[in-house]
Amino acid sequence: MLKKMKDSLNIAIAGATGYVGLELIKILSKHSRVRILYLCAKKSAGKKIYTFDKTIIKKNLPKITKIENINWNNVNILFTALPNGEAQKIAKKMPEHIKLIDLSADFRLNDFKLYKKWYGINHKCKKLINNSIYAITEFSRKYLGKYKIISCPGCYPTSIQIPLIPLIEKKMINIKNITIDSKSGYSGAGRKIKNKFKFKNLFNSVSAYGVESHRHLAEIDQELSKISKKKIKVFFTPHLIPMFRGILSTIYLETSGNNSAKKIYNYLKNYHKKNFFVKIAKFNTPIGTGEVMNTNYCNISVCKSRKKNKVIIISTIDNLIKGASGQAVQNMNVAFKLRETTGLL
Repeated sequence: MLKKMKDSLNIAIAGATGYVGLELIKILSKHSRVRILYLCAKKSAGKKIYTFDKTIIKKNLPKITKIENINWNNVNILFTALPNGEAQKIAKKMPEHIKLIDLSADFRLNDFKLYKKWYGINHKCKKLINNSIYAITEFSRKYLGKYKIISCPGCYPTSIQIPLIPLIEKKMINIKNITIDSKSGYSGAGRKIKNKFKFKNLFNSVSAYGVESHRHLAEIDQELSKISKKKIKVFFTPHLIPMFRGILSTIYLETSGNNSAKKIYNYLKNYHKKNFFVKIAKFNTPIGTGEVMNTNYCNISVCKSRKKNKVIIISTIDNLIKGASGQAVQNMNVAFKLRETTGLL
């Protein structure tokens, strides 16, 4: 926690040259309460970060270095925007006073056996799983300061859980019948997208992938099951679409009891009225990703279905900001008792 209002948080970013790392730099370089001391990347030591993104305005940022060169005594927070498996290695060696804000999946799952099942890697830091919190700010605000590791959710799960968690908590929907169709810009797959996907005309077509087996299913099921206190398994299919950034999730639900689409709309609107970065569109209004591009907002629309007991919810975010870097900074702001919106407007 900051001792005085004038104090700054000293920041290191590992994975600085990836899409998410660069977005973190853009946000934090304009943040009034932080200083970026280290930008780390394995293969780019000595280079200036501006060579990777010309839109980064601040010119006095440090040159890229290796994480081994960090003087931990000078650092308060480490952001890790690294491939899965890397943050847990760093966490083992990290001094006790450092707060780790991780944007990979390394601390999202409570069970290390599930991590091995979904990610194919033996977890190397099991002891710290209990000292980590899965953190969508809107639901974990009260607890963020208590944990050494803040684990930021995946981009798809963020767009899905912000509208769903309140409804499951209130028992307004049938938890056995949740169907989710999500579409994401290709930046969500990282710079090595061509190595991951072999679809023809990748950048000019829509492609379904990870049908029944996308890794984000594990955390979606885990977190929704926690809220319902019953096991939930959603139906979820993601798609890559030919644009760089943005996610649109269409969620098909069956209402419970005498709940209707209008009642769900009213409840979500009331529930999220204190959450600055969640906006509820007018009832039965189609929405798109255009309104959330380059912002930390999640926009939600509740729509009627042709059947009375069915409801359609549309949720949009920028996958690189609310789905990653922006949410990470929002978590940091809350954890250190700064204004939640600092650096994010």
